[in-house]
Amino acid sequence: MNSGIETYLNHLTSHDRVICVQLNEWISSELTEAECKIWHTHPVWFLEGNPIVGYSRQKAGIRLMFWSGADFDEPKLNVRGKKFKDASIFYNRASDIDGDELKRWLQKARVIQWDYQNIVKRKGVLLKKESK
Repeated sequence: MNSGIETYLNHLTSHDRVICVQLNEWISSELTEAECKIWHTHPVWFLEGNPIVGYSRQKAGIRLMFWSGADFDEPKLNVRGKKFKDASIFYNRASDIDGDELKRWLQKARVIQWDYQNIVKRKGVLLKKESK
């Protein structure tokens, strides 16, 4: 785990830290090729420079967000972004995290991607990336 993530986790309550550590372990073990860093103040994983998944502490709980999650066809990812293709779920207990479900979402995140990396260059236009 990189030092930025450790610093982020150390600023959480022990209750929230347990949830985030578990998410961190699942994401890191499934997306082994991803780069993880603090981006916009919270942990985010990138594939080839494109943001894929991240988590953050919000009023409703720990938000796990998939940047392209609106296209995953997953009912539990029901917190949708208004402007882009993101979808999220909130966790308030580590026991709420379903490992099989999370693994499936992470596998989808690898192949279903919108090109956020170049959105500024395209002046706000979001295009779907080609599947590999």
